[in-house]
Amino acid sequence: MTEIKLRNNVANTFAGNASSAIYRATTIEMIYFQFRKILELIALGSFVANKDLFSKAYKNFSKHWNARLLIKHIERINPDFYPRPIIQKQISVSESGPKQFEWLDRPDDYLTKAELLKLYVDCNNIMHAKNPYDSQVDYAMYEKKLSYWGSRIVNLLNAHYIRLVNDPNLYLIQIQMASLDTKPNYTIFAPYKI
Repeated sequence: MTEIKLRNNVANTFAGNASSAIYRATTIEMIYFQFRKILELIALGSFVANKDLFSKAYKNFSKHWNARLLIKHIERINPDFYPRPIIQKQISVSESGPKQFEWLDRPDDYLTKAELLKLYVDCNNIMHAKNPYDSQVDYAMYEKKLSYWGSRIVNLLNAHYIRLVNDPNLYLIQIQMASLDTKPNYTIFAPYKI
């Protein structure tokens, strides 16, 4: 999650013109390259958390690089792998006691699994040189989408929970993408036993 946060910062720096790769097309490609790496890290996150299980099923899982194939393989083992974004709403206002929050489902303003695959295709389309006799990359169109994709990634990952295979626990991940000084953290929630 730390790498995702750092790569998101790089994409924001280039998108906000605080830095550039001199040639505008190259700057846009750099941002989409960061998006692609983030998408792959989202998919690989489930591998990291379930390394033993996945390595038994796929001895060479580290060689998988295509997001479509990764997601297909991951879903076979853990259909519930994709992050579930939430909004944390504070419900207790006592300054002396512990803070209490309720989790609200995030509205449809985050990167869905279907959009992850679409963005991955966009990233691939912009990365490869085109046949000079074929249609060329529409950099203006890709540039218009930068803010949309960037905000959807942030909304997916900023605060989300995941479930692992054969694990009854729920893992709350808090990245706080906007705060560069704050490290990502997680909290484990175990089922209540009576």
